[in-house]
Amino acid sequence: MKITLLVVGKTSNNYLSQGINEYTKRLSFYIPFNIEYLSDIKNAKNLTFEQQKHAEGNAILAATEKSDFVVLLDERGKEFTSMEFSKYIEKKKASVPKRLLFIIGGPYGFSDEVYARANDKISLSKMTFNHEMVRLSRRLSILYPERHTFKHGINGDKYYASISINLKQNDYDKN
Repeated sequence: MKITLLVVGKTSNNYLSQGINEYTKRLSFYIPFNIEYLSDIKNAKNLTFEQQKHAEGNAILAATEKSDFVVLLDERGKEFTSMEFSKYIEKKKASVPKRLLFIIGGPYGFSDEVYARANDKISLSKMTFNHEMVRLSRRLSILYPERHTFKHGINGDKYYASISINLKQNDYDKN
């Protein structure tokens, strides 16, 4: 199984691009992985949000293959701990024959057609990030930390079994 991250638009900030490239290189050492970029929608400023979502949706659907298992990175999706996500990936490795396709949509989300095509939805955080930061932070949070869990977590390493990406509220109450 190969993991692909499909992203609408290019990253314009050089420092973010460098970080993305570095973590892509590191992750590819552990699992077949690549990033595919879809071109930004032309004349997007002249389109309504719905028209832009529809145009991006058409591009996303054109980039999917019939055999893909499509996972949308969506605020309404299921949240996982690192261990739960590792187990999710392990199950997909056993059941997805070709490509596990994670998709980061444009700034206004996904079209109804893309939601209809999706096999699953995952939420990476309840927090809100600007669109440029999402590209780096989402790639890191879903993929790079999981390389440790791929290697150690499934084998029952106690350290990795105790990690959770969810912080307790009372950690902030101490200040």
